[in-house]
Amino acid sequence: MRLSRYFLPVLKENPADAQIVSHRYMLRAGMIKQQAAGIYSWLPLGFRVLRRIEEIVHQEQVRAGHIPLLMPTLQPADLWRESGRYDDYGEEMLRIKDRHGRDMLYGPTNEEMITDIFRSHVGSYKDLPLTLYHIQWKFRDEVRPRFGVMRGREFLMKDGYNFDVDKESALHAYNRHMVSYLRTYERMGLTAIPMRAASGPIGGDNTHEFLVLAQTGESEVFYDDRVTTLKLGARDIDYDDRDQVAKVCEEFTTLYARTDETHDEAVFTQVPEDHRKVGRGIEVGQIFYFGTKYSEPMGAVVVNDKGERVPVHMGSHGIGVSRLLGAIIEASHDDKGIIWPEGVTPFPVGIVNLKQGDAAADAACEGLYLALKSKGLEALYDDRDERAGAKFATMDLIGLPWRITVGPRGLANGVVELTSRRTGESEEMSPEAAVARVAEIYAGR
Repeated sequence: MRLSRYFLPVLKENPADAQIVSHRYMLRAGMIKQQAAGIYSWLPLGFRVLRRIEEIVHQEQVRAGHIPLLMPTLQPADLWRESGRYDDYGEEMLRIKDRHGRDMLYGPTNEEMITDIFRSHVGSYKDLPLTLYHIQWKFRDEVRPRFGVMRGREFLMKDGYNFDVDKESALHAYNRHMVSYLRTYERMGLTAIPMRAASGPIGGDNTHEFLVLAQTGESEVFYDDRVTTLKLGARDIDYDDRDQVAKVCEEFTTLYARTDETHDEAVFTQVPEDHRKVGRGIEVGQIFYFGTKYSEPMGAVVVNDKGERVPVHMGSHGIGVSRLLGAIIEASHDDKGIIWPEGVTPFPVGIVNLKQGDAAADAACEGLYLALKSKGLEALYDDRDERAGAKFATMDLIGLPWRITVGPRGLANGVVELTSRRTGESEEMSPEAAVARVAEIYAGR
């Protein structure tokens, strides 16, 4: 993409109403525009990152054996009356009437609707286990929307729902989701710690939140700092192997890690003092097992292997897709701007032409652009007639992981400069070597 033809409305100054780093940088980098309190338009750069994150979530859900579908944003109130949550949910739910006076709502979550779909089509244990999920816009009427996409009213969310014949099978689904989430966050360059949490209006006794450590986090967290060194890495996980999946979950949940809602000071003091940490965290996902909370009142039953009609055991599992952009920026930035991890960057590399209009520099940049494209990598080429300082400032602000700088002086020696946004380190090399290095970095992503 040539920057002269792209829509990137960057701002030089910090917006006065942006209180945290991610909100400031998303506005300054031209990623979002506020349309109303807690409601944003996603401009091209932000939309690209949003789609990258969504793609990773989809890939890891499918890898775990989960099946995508799409449910509507508007839901009939009668489904929520069946479960008993219509009156209990509170003012965060946007309740509306259609032209015929029927009670509707803008869905904050989909437990009732997915249960209705299940009960309409599944009646035998032979059709289980089953996990369905979708990625869809939600609305919760926050009393104080703030911090940009971190606490908005409209947000993009992945929510999945498992159906199993008994508790043991449903707890395997719970564990399967935990492992798939760990891999999802690692691919985004995040260390997201699973912490024992409270269930809130979803219900259920088994629940973990995934939190990214950050000073701007809304939750106070208590943890053994050794948990931050755990990595899933490139392990080959068989999601049908209950023992293997359970062992991974045990590895990641044995060390103390809890939110303030479930913190137990007596247990925490048993952690060695030099590993005992208190901080703040940003919630980026949560998994729940709630048994028959919805299946019993809504009649979601199957015939088991004994011929008995039994309510299915369920769980729900969410990832805040749009919230993740803010969390990634909070965890990965400096005083110049965003530092995107390679897995979610809007463009893998930026090309900066130091002397636009110079025949040799223009030709070299064009050659780099096309060579990267031939490798399946779409660079952001700053071909504007701007001074070099302004081009560097823009690249630092939007945070592309790698930058190739092209100028007449370097070209006279047959080299360009490849710079890492994260470390600031630069290396001179031939244009061909720069393309090969970038292609190697992104191989398999």
